[in-house]
Amino acid sequence: MSSLNKAMIIGRLGDDPELRQTQSNTSVATISVATTERYKDRNGDQQEKTEWHRVVVWGKLADICDQYLNKGDLAYFEGPIETNKWTDKDGNDRYSTQVKALNMVMLGGNGSGGNSGGDGPQNSGSGTDLSDMDDMDDDLPFTWLIMLFGSGLISWFI
Repeated sequence: MSSLNKAMIIGRLGDDPELRQTQSNTSVATISVATTERYKDRNGDQQEKTEWHRVVVWGKLADICDQYLNKGDLAYFEGPIETNKWTDKDGNDRYSTQVKALNMVMLGGNGSGGNSGGDGPQNSGSGTDLSDMDDMDDDLPFTWLIMLFGSGLISWFI
């Protein structure tokens, strides 16, 4: 049997994408994405746990992220998980794990009008209002993905 290395993240950007260029003039964007799990504990009290993910985007998709995504925006990222190893100044081995995003879908702004430009990908007009996704009950974690792919959203495949 073959293996699978694929992460799918829906979350809010912790900051604007950080764009840089490699020596060969390839764009690379680093994006910090927060995902929040909401659940009820044994006492029935609502709890919240936030995880931060490092997402790295390359090439034209990095330029698109830099141009259209802003801090607080809701976005979907998909790609393999990568672990990098390096040696720090003290000679210790260090590791970092990131998602290498091959696909991205813009799901909406942060509510402050930061992502209101008309040039970016939009909902295809299927009638699905994605602005209510934050208010959804998260008892079924895969409900979001079904809504995303069933709603006809445009995504960037580079």
